[in-house]
Amino acid sequence: MNGRKYIKTALTIAGSDSGGGAGIEADLKTFSAFGVHGLVAITSVTAQNTTEVTAIHDIPPEVVKEQIEAVVSDIGVDAAKTGMLSNAEIIRAVAKTVKKYSFPLVVDPVMIAKSGAPLLREDAVDALVEHIIPLAKLVTPNRYEAEKLSGIKIKSLDDAKRAARAIAEELGAEAVIVKGGHLRLSEAIDVLYHDGRFREYRAPFVKGCTHGTGCSFSAAITANLAKGNALEEAVRTAKEFITMGIEYGAKIGRGHCPVNQNAWIEIPAEKWRVYSELNKAARELSIGVSFLYALPALYARSKNDVAVWSGEVEFGTSESATILLEIMKAYPELRSAVELRYSEELLERAREKGFTIMRHGVWGKKTPDLVCGKSSLLILGRSPAEVLEKVKRLIHAY
Repeated sequence: MNGRKYIKTALTIAGSDSGGGAGIEADLKTFSAFGVHGLVAITSVTAQNTTEVTAIHDIPPEVVKEQIEAVVSDIGVDAAKTGMLSNAEIIRAVAKTVKKYSFPLVVDPVMIAKSGAPLLREDAVDALVEHIIPLAKLVTPNRYEAEKLSGIKIKSLDDAKRAARAIAEELGAEAVIVKGGHLRLSEAIDVLYHDGRFREYRAPFVKGCTHGTGCSFSAAITANLAKGNALEEAVRTAKEFITMGIEYGAKIGRGHCPVNQNAWIEIPAEKWRVYSELNKAARELSIGVSFLYALPALYARSKNDVAVWSGEVEFGTSESATILLEIMKAYPELRSAVELRYSEELLERAREKGFTIMRHGVWGKKTPDLVCGKSSLLILGRSPAEVLEKVKRLIHAY
């Protein structure tokens, strides 16, 4: 049976980021997050990290062309996107090749890296405008790229709308979305111009990581187009995806940390894993207690990210969740706890069993097994199974 019926494909024609934060690396992670098989045509290899781009080596245009044709002829492409195209020769080769095929093309007009390094030569901008943008189903410029393409200085939402319309109607793109991350408004507002009308996509500004936002956003749109979603629906989903990716970004490196594409699939998956593991362990307890289990530290921000069992598993209903979250700031691996009523005798039994005991807020170098509060004792572990084992040891001794 032909697997193409079940697996959609998306092609990224872009540069490689050795730091894994942007470029084809970000695109492939995004495609995977949406269950789409990623294909690549590498245009340039960069030596790059979170602080700088130290070297750029462009791939010969003929090799870029051959990469595109190789995957189209054998595997097929349901949608494609462009990222870093680097020079006019590559742009012309990409345009000539893509023009042969009918898949929708998302154009991310990458001009400058997050570190400030130029990724598109000045003489290549005209080639981009002439050869690539007229082929685009959607162009996804940020404020500065939109200013360069439209010639309009963007200081407001209305300016962004005028620029989007100009790029579509004067340069020939089917649709244009001007991203609002650099507009300094009260919200992150992206403006889409499509079919002669405007649509706004709003999200609150979130603190987090921003390296690779443009690549990941356009890749998310591409993946959803590959799956057959309408353009405006694809943009809506991509907006939710990138907001989550920024908020839960991977804080690595000394510079602009990269967005976390995995958050889109990991958070729902981890919630189910937490529910399943907690439910299994809690049913083995013979005493009525609050049994808690948090999402991994990267995703545990509030009590809504902590499940509690007190007869059944629920998220966000335990006030003790805030205590567990505080403990996780010092010991990120300690995600699970059972809350017992404070008892000096129980505490003495814990000492006899060799438990590492700490007072709440007074942390030591060792990982605690038990934390004492004013009216409760928290038995801690990396998982509900580990906590269950400690509780059995302690209660049996008690």
